[in-house]
Amino acid sequence: MAYNNDNAQAFRSDYRAGIHPLYNPWLHAVFVQTYGLLCIVWLWSTLESVAPWQWLLVPATLVFFSWGEYQVHKRLGHNKTRFGKLFYKRHTGDHHSFFVETLMPYETPRDWRVILFPAWLIVLFSLPTFAAWWLLSQLDGNLAGLFAGSMLLGYMTYEVVHACEHLPAGHPVSRLPWIRQMRRLHALHHRRELMRSRNFGIVHPLMDWLYGTLHWEPEPTHQQNRQQHRIRIDLPAEQVLEYAAAPCHWPEWHPSSLRIYGREGVLIAGEGFEEDIHAGGRPGHLRWDVLDYQPARRWQASARGDNGLQLLLTYECVGLEDGCEFVRTLEYGFDNGLMRLANYLLLRRRVERESLASMQALRDVLART
Repeated sequence: MAYNNDNAQAFRSDYRAGIHPLYNPWLHAVFVQTYGLLCIVWLWSTLESVAPWQWLLVPATLVFFSWGEYQVHKRLGHNKTRFGKLFYKRHTGDHHSFFVETLMPYETPRDWRVILFPAWLIVLFSLPTFAAWWLLSQLDGNLAGLFAGSMLLGYMTYEVVHACEHLPAGHPVSRLPWIRQMRRLHALHHRRELMRSRNFGIVHPLMDWLYGTLHWEPEPTHQQNRQQHRIRIDLPAEQVLEYAAAPCHWPEWHPSSLRIYGREGVLIAGEGFEEDIHAGGRPGHLRWDVLDYQPARRWQASARGDNGLQLLLTYECVGLEDGCEFVRTLEYGFDNGLMRLANYLLLRRRVERESLASMQALRDVLART
């Protein structure tokens, strides 16, 4: 049976329940970066009159670190060995069960427990690094300091970039060009059939390119833009989702929905409908296919429209003591380059405002029922 989002969500619940109550994700992250930075500052404070050519050791060492990270990731992280069984369990067993290609972002800071290396590992890593510094300093103090400092810099960079690859899609850092590309490569690595053979690089794809393990697929068009909004509604989750998952009701609460062509009531997976819209200041027509319906939990549908528009719409309900939290996630994009530019300059802000207005309108409509 394929490992999917439901399996991952179940694993997340079990994993989170096993995290020690005293675990502090902020202390974890700050300790790693502070310890590493202090070590680098001390090592590089020993440098004296560094020649320009000696600085070349910094990028050379970072490439060496990347080679080592690639080998450890591939040979120990995804192959069960006697020597690396703990790492294999934590990486393939925990990390790849917690995150799958279609469910990559962490949801709470405590999830960093399964993203970051254990805090003590940077201390352990620094011991042979300082040993190498001492040995190399017998030959040249500058080369020793630059090498050791760059090795620790590589470790810290790995931790930061890997954390960025599991940021929510809407986070500003996730949109940075380099991070966006590495997020895509890392998501492909988390596809179950690819994780043992492709995209082992975390910071950059150089080693994957050299070893022939690089695999790239453009992200689905609808993932170009992602908007998520939440609102608390003082009604049971089942009642809220039953209303929202009936597209015939959309013109009653969503400002961009003009008319629905389809049967009344909740639509389930496999059904379809069409919709006239006026979104982002533009008229359009959408053809929808319902992908999933789980009463009181989740409804999802995809659509295609004019100008290469593709959408993925997800409604989720989280039960609360006196009602529920309704979560609306809209992912969309355009095949048309001109429309992508128009969306970046103008449309996405209007769509965002309409989405926010729809949430309040939904709550108001349901309050009158």
